[in-house]
Amino acid sequence: MSCWDTVQMYAFRSLGYGERLLPRDDFTLCKQVVLIGSGMIWNVYFGLLALMTGFFLATALALGKASVRPWLRKPAEWFIFVFRGSPLFIQFFFAYFTFQSLKSVYPFFDPFTSAWLGALIVLFLNTAAYSGEIFYGALLSVPKGDLEAADAYGFAGWAKFRKITWPTMLRLAWPAYTNEAIFLFHATTLVFFSGFPARQQGGDALYYAQYFADKTFNPFVPYPILAGFFILVTLAIISVFGLVNRRLNRHLPSTVRPRLRLKPQILLR
Repeated sequence: MSCWDTVQMYAFRSLGYGERLLPRDDFTLCKQVVLIGSGMIWNVYFGLLALMTGFFLATALALGKASVRPWLRKPAEWFIFVFRGSPLFIQFFFAYFTFQSLKSVYPFFDPFTSAWLGALIVLFLNTAAYSGEIFYGALLSVPKGDLEAADAYGFAGWAKFRKITWPTMLRLAWPAYTNEAIFLFHATTLVFFSGFPARQQGGDALYYAQYFADKTFNPFVPYPILAGFFILVTLAIISVFGLVNRRLNRHLPSTVRPRLRLKPQILLR
């Protein structure tokens, strides 16, 4: 079997297309790369959708936490505290148990017990909490001079937030938010351990990496392949977020425009 045949058979296996039986022998490098890459489709799906939807909830949480009204501030504070204070794996566990309990009473919750929706919701809520705290800190750091200038020009309410406060908040929060995006994509590997069943038993990238590690008794091939895919995803995130960062700072002279720099951090979820 050529490598091209392997691509045709297994490239979209994680989505339910192509050969359903996993290879039982002749575990070539091509098969491992193709199948692990097929599983990465789900990791990208989880990370991308959770990031896109979590961005808007994070903005609402930041505004709620900065509000002077207790009925807005307290729920935002507790939401951020709970999801930042508990491990992501435990959140998966409780969500799965909750959805299973609701499913027995309300059939509407049946899709929520599958990874494609249930695990996505957990990742969405988790990243919204972390991003909300980042945006909250940036919101407090908006220079008062900018806000006073906006008042002097007659900006108020929604116009002031849309044209002055929100862009400045994003500009200040963007480097830290980029780190959160990278951490989120790495956290998608926990879906494999979460208990949520995969769609059509397709599995994510870690599922296939562990399969090959078990079959070949050699984890030093599939796991570095998996790491390589995540490095590529990380480079893509840095590139895209770097373009957005330059867009947010386009009003600054190029000589003083801050560059997006990522500092390694240790984050326990």
